[in-house]
Amino acid sequence: MKVLVLGAGDLGTEAGLRFIAAGHRVTAWRRRPELLPASFGTRRVDLGDAGTELPTIDADTDIVVFTPAAPERSEEAYRRTYLSAARRVFDALARDGVEPKRFLLISSTAVYGDAEGGWVDESTPVSPRTPTARILAETEALVRERASAPIVLRLAGIYGPGRNHLITQVRTGNARTPDKTVWTNRIHRDDAAAAIVQLCTMDAAPALLYLGVDHEPADLAEVQGFLAESLGVPRPGAGAAPVNRGGDRRLSNARLLSSGFEFTFPTYREGYASVLAGQGVRHP
Repeated sequence: MKVLVLGAGDLGTEAGLRFIAAGHRVTAWRRRPELLPASFGTRRVDLGDAGTELPTIDADTDIVVFTPAAPERSEEAYRRTYLSAARRVFDALARDGVEPKRFLLISSTAVYGDAEGGWVDESTPVSPRTPTARILAETEALVRERASAPIVLRLAGIYGPGRNHLITQVRTGNARTPDKTVWTNRIHRDDAAAAIVQLCTMDAAPALLYLGVDHEPADLAEVQGFLAESLGVPRPGAGAAPVNRGGDRRLSNARLLSSGFEFTFPTYREGYASVLAGQGVRHP
């Protein structure tokens, strides 16, 4: 099959490599295509630049994977990178008469509101608490409206090679253990990329929405303690509890598992052990 990856950063590049390994052809659009693997077909495209016309989309494109990454966490950047860019992509698909068999949008679990530590799944109504989360929800709605075969994959807490913020905090002693349970949800970059390929190529028709998280929501203090022990440094001292961007909740991956997906890193323990061992690379 022919795959078009839009906004191929770290996650999109990893997904593209996995599509190619499975025997598919990949074209990727990004602002700096020279950073992409030689095995990709590439185009220099700034999806956020409304003043330029998008390139012609190959007529035989079967799958479109939209993996935008806003340059900053501002309402303007998110609107340009997600909502406006998605409109431009659908206009280009209509212009070129291309109707992909599947169109997958990478979104975020930030669209959910606070669940006070309760469980959240795909049936939970969205309740975005920030302007950026509202734009993500609007983009999801646009994809459902305009794609003939839409898939929305809401990811939470992507970590992996080169994503060392929490590790650095613990190693340097800057991390603080909250005085109450703070639930966190994660997925390793490699599992997120593998989930994209799974949902876009599985024989059965995918659902409209999936949550991309591993098996185990974890208390932040527990994760910090694991990292401290692995690094051989003292456990973080007590301090102000970090605020989860979208709210306090535990996310279920049951629907993703029901698709037949198998995790390489089922919990943060296997995932962070891989990162600490220096396995994998972050794509530029």
